[in-house]
Amino acid sequence: MKPLAPQLTPQVTLDPYPFYASLREAGPVPFVESLMRGCYVLTRHEDITSVLKNPALFSSKLMAPGAMMPKELGEDVLRYFQAENNLLTSAPPLHTRLRTLVSRAFSPRRVAGLEPRIRELSGELIDAMLAREEFDLIPELAAPLPVIVIAEMLGVEPERRLDFKRWSDDVLRATAMQGTHEELMRLRESILAFHAYLEAAVERRRREPRQDLISALIEASEAEGGFLSTLDIIAFTRLLLVAGNETTTNLIGNGLVALLRNPSEWERLAADPSLMPNAVEEMLRYDSPAQALIRVVLEDTEIAGQPVPKGSRVLLLLGASNREPRRFPEPDRFDVTREAQGHVSFGHGIHFCLGAPLARLEAKVVFEELFRRVRRVSFAPGQEETIPWNQAFLIRGLKSLRLKAERHQPAQAA
Repeated sequence: MKPLAPQLTPQVTLDPYPFYASLREAGPVPFVESLMRGCYVLTRHEDITSVLKNPALFSSKLMAPGAMMPKELGEDVLRYFQAENNLLTSAPPLHTRLRTLVSRAFSPRRVAGLEPRIRELSGELIDAMLAREEFDLIPELAAPLPVIVIAEMLGVEPERRLDFKRWSDDVLRATAMQGTHEELMRLRESILAFHAYLEAAVERRRREPRQDLISALIEASEAEGGFLSTLDIIAFTRLLLVAGNETTTNLIGNGLVALLRNPSEWERLAADPSLMPNAVEEMLRYDSPAQALIRVVLEDTEIAGQPVPKGSRVLLLLGASNREPRRFPEPDRFDVTREAQGHVSFGHGIHFCLGAPLARLEAKVVFEELFRRVRRVSFAPGQEETIPWNQAFLIRGLKSLRLKAERHQPAQAA
């Protein structure tokens, strides 16, 4: 099989879906030289879910942040991302034990209980945003909301929220970064400060437990014999912060762009707010915050009849799976009434995103509160043609989104 060499052009960043379609047309398992230093690429829903259900053969070890960070950050920094008990990269039986433990501290009941606070925060942020004729959705609403929520869950002091946002962003920025020495050193100092804060927080909670997520993780670990080290708990905390932060921000931003480009769907939601949970699923399917996952093949195998040798990298294009015509008819049409269940935006199998219920809840509440306050939203002049998408390939989201809004008219007195 001749390797393909398509390029990640700026146009792919703006709209990756035609690129995915071209890969799908090349066959079920094309080998692409220009992606991930050479890898097999999967675009079909059936193949992707099959791989994700088989962690014994397809390892997620390259998804660990430290696996893709430049060595120039220093061995001490890289060591912080090498927890022995790592939920993101482990396989059963260890993964089962870790997942069960963390689920106690991140239960559906605990997440559901957050809705009043999420609604309060959303309302405050939206009202402040709408006080201006023109506003930027990302820094004023989509980015701060999930940071505040997860910071409160972890028991972080309000004055440290901006630090938490910066640290979270810097961990993502350091992943696979090829930057200047000065930028790498700045990221190094940020990650060191992040680790020092979390280490001190964990040790304080061991001495003086509180009603927060860090304390719940420690309590759950001790109930299992205390097998989680401080580094393990820091890894869990960092994972929840980074994943819960970026995913929700991108879901809100990408979802609103989809609504603005499909005004008939905005009107559907305005007429029937009960569609909102289903609309969130369609937002996730249509323009997923997570576009791809990476796996490493542990033994010689076959995928869709194609031999794939041991040690190969396999790129799972979640965004392509979510737009596969065989799985989702008319996949390029955004439809808030679509049966979108079955998308893989949160992954599949044992590594299904632990924070999925929280991201779904935050997005649902944000859009409900926005629709309560505004009649319509529109792009600010010049914004629609120049939407600034982030350059990352695995994650899809906006740097900013300048908008204008028309608020509901107050009811006339009789």
